[in-house]
Amino acid sequence: MITEPVQPSPPKYVLFDVDGTLIDAVSNQRRVWATWAGRYGLDADEVYRVALRTRPLETFAQVAADQDPYECLAALHELEDEDVRSGVYTAFDGASELLHGLPPGSWALVTSNYEHRVRGRFLRTGLPLPGLIVDAAAVEEGKPSPVPYLRAAEQLGAEPGDCLVIEDAPSGVRSGLCAGMTVWDVNAATAVEGVHRHFVSLSEAAPHILAFVSGAQGNAAA
Repeated sequence: MITEPVQPSPPKYVLFDVDGTLIDAVSNQRRVWATWAGRYGLDADEVYRVALRTRPLETFAQVAADQDPYECLAALHELEDEDVRSGVYTAFDGASELLHGLPPGSWALVTSNYEHRVRGRFLRTGLPLPGLIVDAAAVEEGKPSPVPYLRAAEQLGAEPGDCLVIEDAPSGVRSGLCAGMTVWDVNAATAVEGVHRHFVSLSEAAPHILAFVSGAQGNAAA
């Protein structure tokens, strides 16, 4: 009897959001926006509420329409860069072990922040860096557009269907879903609408992420 050769499964890849997914930066973001709001005499809570759901230029248009948006952006960038140098950052439980356990070339970071800040935060927390970081400067359209995740898949040489997105926010979840990828959310009590699987913490998700990369397809089910 002639048996057909078993075709190897295509490699799997993991694409991670950063803030809120691998690194707990909520207090840092709130402090930066509060300082920024104080410079313009604005209500810090209201500014932060808007900033959570919009990109910076969109935030400025809503809360400081009478100001030059690019001056606002420059002030925000100055504060964020200072926070990377002096702020206290914490990696979520299990992040270091998970990232060290992934095969080289099997994962990337897809962030709405900028690469130099991500590198600074990873240095502060001791997390390993991948070979690929798709940041805000790498794409013309940010999340929730699928462009950032599709760009990461393209640069990894991966098909979207072979990629797992790990997110914590609705805009990132929509980005991954629109890119045709499997999307799991972490670090929240309730699931973001549309995700294929929900975990209350990154550490709970970690063994399933490693299983996905190893080709254990059953763990990718909804």
